[in-house]
Amino acid sequence: MRSSDLARIKRLILLGHYRFTHKAELERLRDGLLQTDVLEAIISAPGIKKILRSTSPFRVGRREILYVVEGFTFDGLSIYTKGVIRREFGEETLYILVSAKRSI
Repeated sequence: MRSSDLARIKRLILLGHYRFTHKAELERLRDGLLQTDVLEAIISAPGIKKILRSTSPFRVGRREILYVVEGFTFDGLSIYTKGVIRREFGEETLYILVSAKRSI
């Protein structure tokens, strides 16, 4: 796993170029997390835990790469996230969180 992938994700987060899917929002709210908790965990993450290929039946064409990132909030709460970098016109423009919840 390349450390440059995590650096790209962190830059998109710091630039405010991110979005939570409905599923990620529901998970976050169910676990009593703030959006800032999730973002802190990504920013503080030491590495990417896993890289997956999207298996969504809604994807047409090339499968997207999903990044599993686990990190800690500044208060020490462990959070699991999964997301994808979306590109428009050949540019990385947005990090979309498809899962955001407390780590088990």
